[in-house]
Amino acid sequence: MEKIKMTTPLVEMDGDEMTRILWKMIKDDLILPFVDLKSEYYDLGLVHRDETNDQVTKDSAEATKKYGVAVKCATITPNTQRMSEYKLHEMWKSPNGTIRSILDGTVFRAPITIPSIKPVVKNWEKPITIARHAYGDVYKSVELRADEPGVAKLVFEGKSGKKEEVVIHEFNGEGVLQGMHNTDKSIRSFAHSCFKYAIDVKQDVWFSTKDTISKKYDGRFKAIFAEVFEEYKAKFDELGLEYFYTLIDDAVARVIRSKGGYIWACKNYDGDVMSDMVSTAFGSLAMMTSVLVSPDGKYEYEAAHGTVTRHYYKYLAGEETSTNPMATIFAWSGAFRKRGEMDNLPELVNYANQLEGACFDTLNEGIVTKDLVNLMEGITPKAVNSAEFIKAIRERLAKRLEK
Repeated sequence: MEKIKMTTPLVEMDGDEMTRILWKMIKDDLILPFVDLKSEYYDLGLVHRDETNDQVTKDSAEATKKYGVAVKCATITPNTQRMSEYKLHEMWKSPNGTIRSILDGTVFRAPITIPSIKPVVKNWEKPITIARHAYGDVYKSVELRADEPGVAKLVFEGKSGKKEEVVIHEFNGEGVLQGMHNTDKSIRSFAHSCFKYAIDVKQDVWFSTKDTISKKYDGRFKAIFAEVFEEYKAKFDELGLEYFYTLIDDAVARVIRSKGGYIWACKNYDGDVMSDMVSTAFGSLAMMTSVLVSPDGKYEYEAAHGTVTRHYYKYLAGEETSTNPMATIFAWSGAFRKRGEMDNLPELVNYANQLEGACFDTLNEGIVTKDLVNLMEGITPKAVNSAEFIKAIRERLAKRLEK
């Protein structure tokens, strides 16, 4: 068969460890035989990031702004152990954080579901997408350790000379304190991304904070979301979509009682925690997609999980591994679908749909990686290694594309 043509490149961001190995396997078996791939390649492996003083990460984000669609492999965010292991010049920041900051994007995470893996929450019938505001809050906070009695204050000194000061706490002994922030600009971008993505995937938006307690901080989130929604209300009405605001504790209760099938927009920490809760409740973090969406419509697709270090060391030792590549495959399929939609290439969109269909065919026939064996019901699964799993998907993809 003739390879499917592309007109605009994807931004391709390679990564680390076992996911880097899977990345090449996916390209060799599932992409290059079928697609005349056009990509602008960036090596975001930790070694190359260190060699370029992390400039490659910034360059890849700028390329995403230029071309509009990127696909990213999982990468290492180094700690002290990694600093020593890789002999790094610096403990580089999270590539995901750097890219999110440059694109001013929101992260949307949703589970990949199959009939034989039932959610822990029995009434969930459709995937729940977590929209995480990936800026500020505790992740950009500053902290102090109070090692004696004293007064902690929050102070704002404006450029105009205006000064505001409030007492946080009067310590009678030792303790800790923390200051965190957000910006109207970032919150507004978060709201725009959520409503645009909802229109794109035709799903309702739920948003939750704790504005009854945090009247100014969380209250500002609530107010900006309400204001921005007015720009999208007519389109929501046209599509029969709903925007719904409630308190975070009420939202948790409603989510558990719901049937799923909506976008749950969360502040940074809430989104971090709830995305892991949702992925685990639906089955596996290895079956969780992630897409970063900027308010001006740029998309970066990736897996929600890390670099699978334990399997990588087994791989280096020559041992067989059964690492689940589903989320990484879906990062590629999501990027191809979006590229095809943007460039009006129905064959590329169809390829993305057939690639995902071939993945489901394989899983539904019981051919799975080891992590899914104990999760499946009503089917007798056969555990295979990563290479065998990808080969099985390739066979079914080729048959689908021949039709």
